[in-house]
Amino acid sequence: MITDEGQWVPPNATFICGVDEVGRGSLAGPVAAAAVIFPRGLIIPGVKDSKKLTPKKRLELFPKILRSSMSVGIGYVDSIIIDKWGINYAVVLAMFRAISLLSIVPDWVLVDGFPIPLLPIPQTAIKGGDNLSHAIGAASIVAKVLRDRVMEFFDCLYPQYGFNKNKGYGTASHIKSIKDYGPSPVHRKSFSPINEFQG
Repeated sequence: MITDEGQWVPPNATFICGVDEVGRGSLAGPVAAAAVIFPRGLIIPGVKDSKKLTPKKRLELFPKILRSSMSVGIGYVDSIIIDKWGINYAVVLAMFRAISLLSIVPDWVLVDGFPIPLLPIPQTAIKGGDNLSHAIGAASIVAKVLRDRVMEFFDCLYPQYGFNKNKGYGTASHIKSIKDYGPSPVHRKSFSPINEFQG
């Protein structure tokens, strides 16, 4: 159940930011993170973990989140950086980028899962936060919708991989296409099983 952010932050916190990432386990494309600040106490019915919503529902909620928010930031880190520095570094960098692009400096950050290292803003890490915190749930939806659009663009460039359907994740048909055609420039060469196909 999505709850008001009051239970996670001090009562004097005004600008509460929810942060979440998508694309960690994908074989291709960027990892994306979103940061969302709502007016305190605002609730949009239906907002929850993006993985529990249909694509249609996410697209329905996406503009509502943008209209209702005080500020939204989105950060991407591409497959080149992921291969060079690792996925955990890339996730943290994407979150920093998303927060830095907010037009309002938050005075408290709620993040799904684990704390953001070296973040110079007070934060609370919430396990399963995308389904417990309204702001984190909204951030997961924004990140998912925008990353999906990136993968749909990549599908236009590399249609043989079916990115419009698999969004870069390791479905059986996607892995077969990597075996048949080799990895594309946007595949994560350090990820298994791609690194096994490169001789």
